[in-house]
Amino acid sequence: MWYNTRKGGDIMFTETKKVIENAYLVGVTFSNKENVDLSLKELKSLCETAGLNVVGQDFQMVRKVTPATLIGSGKIDEIKVELEKNNVNVVVFDYELSGSQVRNLSDIWGVKVIDRITLILDIFAQREQSREGKLQVELAQLKYNLPRLSGISGTSGRFGGSGVGMRGPGETKLELDKRIAQNNILRLEKEIERVKQNRQVQRKARQQNPIFKVAIVGYTNAGKSTLLNLITKSSIYADDKLFATLDTTSRTVWLNEGNKFILTDTVGFISKLPHNLVDAFSATLEEAKDADLILHVIDASNPYYKEQIDVVNKVLDDLKITSPIIKVYNKCDKLESKEQTDGIYISAKNNIGIDDLKNAILEKMSTM
Repeated sequence: MWYNTRKGGDIMFTETKKVIENAYLVGVTFSNKENVDLSLKELKSLCETAGLNVVGQDFQMVRKVTPATLIGSGKIDEIKVELEKNNVNVVVFDYELSGSQVRNLSDIWGVKVIDRITLILDIFAQREQSREGKLQVELAQLKYNLPRLSGISGTSGRFGGSGVGMRGPGETKLELDKRIAQNNILRLEKEIERVKQNRQVQRKARQQNPIFKVAIVGYTNAGKSTLLNLITKSSIYADDKLFATLDTTSRTVWLNEGNKFILTDTVGFISKLPHNLVDAFSATLEEAKDADLILHVIDASNPYYKEQIDVVNKVLDDLKITSPIIKVYNKCDKLESKEQTDGIYISAKNNIGIDDLKNAILEKMSTM
């Protein structure tokens, strides 16, 4: 990264190196039924998306919660050894922490401590581009941190006040008192409401010229943007990372003469996202609410794709989305066999099965 400084009236450019933070992951499970490996693997991918270098991980089966630190003293001591050995800068918990737990663990280990939700919000803060999206991210961060003010106050100052988990509104807005934070929340809610009203006006204008609407939904990194690019011949940013794209994108697609529809890509879903955070980003999913047809894109090559389907279905239920759904099993080129018969198998990357998908969309259009 480059920035400019002035020296004697002359502009000088100085290169600053991005500091890579070493991260250590901590999983917490309360029963043998929970899939810790799946959750920690996903947490590792989230960390990499955020720019962290994961150097190790551990987990604990918690039978009795320790209110001050969540995990027991023995496990805390074990992790402390690993942190010192691996020069760790930040510990990321795969479980929601209270403000006091963050403070206590930071004091014991001498490093920054964040949880999964803080990490996800940080990724959103890094990647969100639209004005509405930026407002929603800031609002979600404020709402999440407000009840944690007494615990997190002072932690960012001890660890430099920067890096993963310190972006967005930051402590400068949260440290003063809850009243100021609450005022900021009210201000953001009003701004977002104005943006929503403008969006509704635009939506009503589009409804004057009705056209079939198709929305792409799915678990993050399932290949939604790649599919949109292929069908619409667009160049929307797509990458093999969680939350590679956050902003809603719509394009017109012509199937044949006289048959066209609007195809919209939406933000990806992920597990362990509290309902209030789903609400905070519901505006980015409004296009899905208004769609005549939903394409549920699934990474069929992921060994945990059934669990991911359940996560997406739950969010759709929470948002009261009742439109017809076509399951689109993506990345079929990586499969040895096709297990499911309730959808269409494709490879958006290699243009496999796309004609079958278009025919299925056309069939739905003809019946509605």
